[in-house]
Amino acid sequence: MLIEREATLAAMGDVLARARQGRGNILLIAGEAGIGKTSVVSAFVEQYGQDCSVYTGVCDALFTPRPLGPLHDMAINMAGPVAQALEKASTPSPRLFSTLLNFLETSDQPTIMIIEDVHWADHATLDLIKFLGRRVAFMPVLLVLTFRSDEVGLDHPLAPVLGDLPATSRTRLDLEPLSVEGVRELSQGQSALAENIFAVTSGNPFFVTELLNATQSAGGANESANPQGLGAAADSVPVSVRDATNARLNRIEAQDRKFLECLSVVPGPIHGWLLSSLFGEEGHVLAERGLDKHFLILDHQGAYRFRHELARLATMSRVSKSRMKTIHRQVLDSFLLHAGDAHDQIVHHAAGALDVQTVLSYAPQAAERAALAGAHREAASHLGTALRFIDKASPEMAATLYEQWAYEASLALRIDDEVLEARRLATTLWRALDRADKVGENLRWLSRLHWYRGEATQASRFADQAVEVLESTPPSSERAMAYSLRAQLHMLNDRMDEAVEWGTKALELEKKFPNVEVRIHALNNVGTAQLFRDDRSAMPMLEESLRLATEQGMHEHVARLYTNVCEYGVEFRDFPFAEQYINDGLAFATQHDLDAWIHYILGKMAQLRMDEGRLRDAYTIASGVLNLERLTLMMQLPALLVLGRTQLRLGEPSAKPSLADALQDALSTDEMQYIVPARLGLLEAAYMDGDQGAAEEQLDALLQVKPGERHPWNIGEIAVWAKRFNRECPHGFMNDLPEPYQLESKGDYEGAADSWIALGLPGHAAFAYVASQKADNLVKAMAIVEQLDAPGMERMIRRYADESGIGDRLPVAKRGPYKASRNHPLGLTAKEQQVLELITKGASNREISDALSRSQRTIEHHVSSILGKFNASNRMEVLLRVQSEPWLVSPSQGAKSKPKKA
Repeated sequence: MLIEREATLAAMGDVLARARQGRGNILLIAGEAGIGKTSVVSAFVEQYGQDCSVYTGVCDALFTPRPLGPLHDMAINMAGPVAQALEKASTPSPRLFSTLLNFLETSDQPTIMIIEDVHWADHATLDLIKFLGRRVAFMPVLLVLTFRSDEVGLDHPLAPVLGDLPATSRTRLDLEPLSVEGVRELSQGQSALAENIFAVTSGNPFFVTELLNATQSAGGANESANPQGLGAAADSVPVSVRDATNARLNRIEAQDRKFLECLSVVPGPIHGWLLSSLFGEEGHVLAERGLDKHFLILDHQGAYRFRHELARLATMSRVSKSRMKTIHRQVLDSFLLHAGDAHDQIVHHAAGALDVQTVLSYAPQAAERAALAGAHREAASHLGTALRFIDKASPEMAATLYEQWAYEASLALRIDDEVLEARRLATTLWRALDRADKVGENLRWLSRLHWYRGEATQASRFADQAVEVLESTPPSSERAMAYSLRAQLHMLNDRMDEAVEWGTKALELEKKFPNVEVRIHALNNVGTAQLFRDDRSAMPMLEESLRLATEQGMHEHVARLYTNVCEYGVEFRDFPFAEQYINDGLAFATQHDLDAWIHYILGKMAQLRMDEGRLRDAYTIASGVLNLERLTLMMQLPALLVLGRTQLRLGEPSAKPSLADALQDALSTDEMQYIVPARLGLLEAAYMDGDQGAAEEQLDALLQVKPGERHPWNIGEIAVWAKRFNRECPHGFMNDLPEPYQLESKGDYEGAADSWIALGLPGHAAFAYVASQKADNLVKAMAIVEQLDAPGMERMIRRYADESGIGDRLPVAKRGPYKASRNHPLGLTAKEQQVLELITKGASNREISDALSRSQRTIEHHVSSILGKFNASNRMEVLLRVQSEPWLVSPSQGAKSKPKKA
């Protein structure tokens, strides 16, 4: 009987009604342990879900959760491709998820998908939730997630997933405890008993039920009963629940009690074969008695479970350590005999039984299966279980376990000192075993890990050591990858000749020892290095890398290529080329949920918009990226480098702090590709203020940069800023500069401005005009700045004009209010922005037509235009972009919010 849940059920029914109309939703049912989440969901399905396909899965409290456990539960009732794809352990998660998505989209009736206890979800299940959650809005699907809100803190793996779910298609219902009246109703009107129980349970339904059952089994209506209060207890079981459970267990027959204590060691479902294996024919009889006494329930698969995880833990707390080890041994033997492929359970019980050899044998297998499902955190956990027994492993096995654990842990975004130490330990062991090939491989990984941490010096040192060691061994694909990594580090540090040299060596070696990933990686490095020397003949090489990476499903390699190529287009001022690769890169990264790459590419889009003179669009994008939670430094840096300069040109007071932050973060990477633009931004600020002193520090550093250390456009910018501040450039600095920089360095300011305008960079033209200090050119600069709507630049021009005594020749400022319809990062018109907002709310073309009082054909035209500007083939892809770039719906909001500094 459900008490005081009528309003919750009605709200759930409303959400399902929208899903039936094709406007899917994620329904979050949150609350503390025992609050009744499962009971509410069951009642909801019974009351509202008769005409729906209902699939239920549960996340179990194993030491290491089963990858995609809930989907395995659901697949029993999912015929066809989903079950088949799931049966193939080697099926990559993206392909499996797409199969599931197609299954849901083509279902002939609404679908309710229920995943219970997602606070215990494995990494692959969290990926599944994120994947479906971002796409559910355009399907007749209700995704119901239950979780313990009191266990999901900011550092819990579920927290960022919930934060990434789109607000427009997410509904959260927090279940409240029962009132004293509700407890009185459950206790059948026994007021004194109800008040006592309410006092110690705070109305938690499970606690209330346990205490009521304990009281009733003790003799029925005892209104003076005074159960113990809530408090801390072992295994996080409240004292009241533990004591109530003990009281009930102590009143049943010893045989039943020992049976339940034995089962309590098994998290999750208890199938019939396990009962038979442990207890013989009597097992099912004992299980039925457990049902009758309300200790157990039957789940949707016909397996037994404890009525609540707290009841299982309370029962297990009675079992002594020595007996628990014995039970784990018995359960383990049953799994080994009857379910040898249940690797997660086997590792769990082998660890409990302290069976070293079984742990060392099965944990790597369980980890491999988890990794294939994309559950890298769970793979690391299995390997971590094996590491508990590392002293019993052979040196070779120990080294392998260390490097496998470090790999899986680093994929789970845990690149900490413990991961580095595991790689070092593996290296030491392989050295002792005289395995130079494995030593070199681990040194290469140490280089990569240090690079990801922004520790460039250590990354370079370990890369050199890896090459040195692997060159002492026979040629191999491992050596080729070490060469390619060396090429990548050179490329990132603008040593392009060295990058081409090392990458070419990698490609030549790969021909003898074929490895498609080495080829993809090296082609990208060599092609990018040549491209940043403005050699467009490298494009076929990059296109080959893109083709191979796409065919192999190596999504991060695809994203890295798009990032490198679009960065070239922006830096070398080929804006149509940059626009194409930015749009294609964002579309690909969005479709494959590659958030890290999305936000990096968005930073390059912000730079493109800034250079085009679309300052408010640039500011909207950059500030929008920096307002997002949980971004790493490398994801933020491109946007942060743009933010300060756009704030400066727009006259925002926070410009200089943003520029200072950008330089500080850039210096921490030790990479010139970030340091040089950060210093150039501070130079621009000094010029706009007329502050020679502030410019000197940046110029001193920038004039130490050798022309070969940065691409010509950066070198040219350094050269003209030096000229504007009356500083001499080193010998050879002015050679081979792009045309506008050459012209300004020779004093042809008008020619430089014309060249900038032809390239599509009006802001740069304005600076060239200002640098001439001629009255006519200042007037021209002011005309450009008024078009750009750049108050900060306008103040600079007026100051220089006043200092030259020609301030009266400038026109009076007459800038109108900023119009969002004139500025949108993707160029949407005001009407298209209205249509987009309705699309994100799940409105059909007819509903949009009615809402905006426009014909359906007109709306279809607007929708088609929006799809084109989003580089999207359907509405779902538009929705995915909006979830990653929320400012696209209300672009003006980006300029009103203060970016967060992570």
